[in-house]
Parts: sequence; structure tokens; C-alpha cells
Amino acid sequence: MPDIVFVRQNQHRCLDSEAKDVVVTEINWGLWSMLPLVLTLMLAFVSRSALIAMMVGTFVGTLMLGSAPGVGLNQLFQASLGNGDFIWICEIVILIGILFELFKRAEVLPALAKRMSSESGGRRKVELSAWGMGFVIVDDYFSPLLTGAVMRPMSDRVQIPREKLAFILDATTASVCILVPFTAWGAYISSLIAAQANIGSVDVGLAVFIGAIKYNFYPMLMLVFTFLICAGLMPDFGPMRTAERRAAETGALVRPGSKPLVSVDDEVAVSSGGRSPSLLLELLAPVLLLMGVGVWTLVQTGSVRIVEAFMLANVWLFVVLGIRQSFGSIDEVADVIVTGTKNVMAALLIIALAYALNAVTTQLGAAQFIIEQFAGGLSSNALVICTFLITAAISFSTGTSWGAYAMMIPVAVPVAFDLTGGEIEPLVYQTVAAIAGGGIFGDHASPVSDTTVLSSVGAGSDHIDHVVTQLPYAIVIAAITAGLYAFI
Repeated sequence: MPDIVFVRQNQHRCLDSEAKDVVVTEINWGLWSMLPLVLTLMLAFVSRSALIAMMVGTFVGTLMLGSAPGVGLNQLFQASLGNGDFIWICEIVILIGILFELFKRAEVLPALAKRMSSESGGRRKVELSAWGMGFVIVDDYFSPLLTGAVMRPMSDRVQIPREKLAFILDATTASVCILVPFTAWGAYISSLIAAQANIGSVDVGLAVFIGAIKYNFYPMLMLVFTFLICAGLMPDFGPMRTAERRAAETGALVRPGSKPLVSVDDEVAVSSGGRSPSLLLELLAPVLLLMGVGVWTLVQTGSVRIVEAFMLANVWLFVVLGIRQSFGSIDEVADVIVTGTKNVMAALLIIALAYALNAVTTQLGAAQFIIEQFAGGLSSNALVICTFLITAAISFSTGTSWGAYAMMIPVAVPVAFDLTGGEIEPLVYQTVAAIAGGGIFGDHASPVSDTTVLSSVGAGSDHIDHVVTQLPYAIVIAAITAGLYAFI
């Protein structure tokens, strides 16, 4: 196969009154091609807002391409978002938002909480149950809140410190999401991969993401580590051990003087109304449909039909709830759709800016510049290790794994392709896995990560106490992961 050809799209579309393309003269930006990306990273570190940082970086990139302020940004959004891949990922995220809104309408969450809280069990059973629920509720926002609401009463009864419950919620949430291809996470990363040279389609991008799962050591190790902790096969250490000793000796589930986060939504979720929901029809059935369609289409066609799977699960719930007269009018059906969509708007904005930032850095030739400067001096192992550590640092500093993915995939994946001669070989899978795992480290370790905050909320823990007790665990797993990447 010939050497990889990187498409230098140093031209952009400009729509005039006759809707004709206007081509901007190509400029070799060299080191300056990195400016939008570097500016985005710096602003993200300072402001702790990936959304604002990505917006500013994208805007600066359009100015560098010679566009008028505002006009260029508008044209960039039209060019980078007006495609099937972006619509595909938006469909998935919106369908997820609607599905969770349907779960709320069905009141299966309080029913599940009531069912679980009525069961008795010892400390190990409670911890393992909390760990296991992370594999059932595959969503980084939904999982910690629901699992926390369900498990917190039982956890308190057996004297598990709130920091420990928050750790279990946090450790399983994103770790499971990144290992399952038919989630919004898999769709998002696949779409970013598809935008790179030598990929060409979302199906190939998804295939690369699936091929990378076996090399995604950080979340796998974190899940195993958490299981060993919950099963009592590995002792706690560091600040977590101090929290365990406090709970055992004084009965205090939170540190004296701490400020536990309390979620109003949690309190509502565990108090069911008069309706008697069916956990079989309104929770288990749609989940099985979702997983079943995903697995079946993967086996039969070689690609996961994520949109179709979520559509079927949503249609099932709409029909079941309609038959059970859960909707008072057609307006209530529309309200569920609108509310579910509103709940995922933040994610949709991040996705849109990720596409735009990727497009502008591609047009400026940032990836090609990095390849020319560093690819010749990097070994395969060094690329994977550096990619993991840099992504982890970005995610930790910004608090968003999705933002880190948007910044690193357009840079690291082309370098991997350059080292493989343009072939999709294990090094490409390993680089994608390093990016994916590095982002999860930030979700676990960063005090400004949304999943870290939600885990504190779900467990009713002081947020900083949760961060402090979990950080040593995340660092240990990250160090082991980097060591493994040195020998693959």
C-alpha cells in the first residue's frame, strides 16, 4: 500500500449569493498551525471550561484561514457539521436523552430503588452490588445518580463511608461506557476517528474503536481493581483507608466538618408515587432490546447499529407507556421528547465544537506539522505512552474526557498511521486505546470532572473528600497502564 496521504484541506467553503465555492489560497502555517489547539488547551486549563476554550480556539482558527470574524465561524460550522456523521452522533445522543426521560416517566427508577433497598446483605454484598450496577446502567450521567440513590440506604446501614461509595460509582461509570461500543461514547469516538485520513467512514471508525478495546488497559484495570477492593481481596490504602477507619471506629460516614453533596433528584427518585411500574416491561425489556440489537447487528453485519437499537428501545417504551395510559395527552408525549433533548444539549454542543475544531486544525495542517517534527523520532511504544499521558493530563486539567478526545485524536492518530505506513495495524488500535483510557483517567481524577461531581452527588459525599480518596487509586492504575504500554 502506498504511503499515507494526508489531506491538507487548506481551503474552505465560502457561500456567496450564488452559492459558489470560494477557495482561499493555501498557506503553510508550520508551527503556527498549532495555535488554535494550544490556545484551546491553555484556556481550558485556566477557565476549566472545555466548551468556551474550544469555541475560542475554533474562532481563532477561522481568522487564521482568512475568514471575516463571525462569517468564518458560521461557514466552518456549516461545512463541518453538515454531514451524515455529525447527524448520526446527534441522533444517538438525543435518543439516549429521550430514553432516560421515558424511564423517569415510567417511574421504574424509584421502583428499582425500592426493590434493591428492601434486600438485606452484608458489606461485601452491598459493595459488589454497587459495582455490578455499573455494568447494567451504561451512561456516565445516569449511572452514578441512579446507583447512588439505590445503594446509599443499604451502604449507610452497613457503615460504608460515603467516600467509598462515591469511588465505586465513579470507577465503574465511565470505565464501562468506554468499553461498550453501542453507547454515545463509542459513537462519539468513532465519529472523531472517521474524520481522520485513511478512515473515510463511520463504519470503519467504529471498527477501529472496537479493535482498540482490547488495548484499553486503564478502564479494564480500574474495573478489576475496584472489584478486588469490593470483594475484600485487596486492602484499601491512602486516604480511603483513613475514611474506612473513621467509619469503623466512630460510625461517621462522612468526615466531620465536610459538606456532602445532596441531590434533590436523588430524593425524588427513591420515593415512588402511586403508579405500579413493571420493571420487566419498562426497564429490563428496553435494555435487553438495546443490548440485543447491538450484539446481533455486530455479529451479522460487522458493525453496531446504534441508532436503530436506541430507536427500537424508545419505540418499545412509548408503546408500553401508551398502553398503560402513562400519557395524559399527545402533548405529554411531545414534552418527553423535548425534555429528553434539552437534557443532552451540553453534550451536543461539545460534539459540535469537537467537529469544528477538528476541521479547522486539519485545514491549518496541524497534524501534518506534528508528523513532520516528531514521527521520525518516535518509537511505537513511545507514541502510545506519550499519547496516554498527554490525554490524561488534558482530561485531568479540563475535567472532560470528550474534550480531550477532540483535541488528541486529530493529532495522535495521524502520527500512528504515519508509523504504520497508512495501514490500520495494532499501533493504530493501541493509540486510540491510549487516548480513550487517558480521557477516563481525567474523569476519575479531576475535581472538575462532571462524572466525579455526579458520583459525589449520588453517594452523598463531600466532593473534595471523594477526589482525595480516589486520586491515589487512579494514579496507581494509570502508572500500571503506562508500564503495560511500554511492553506491548
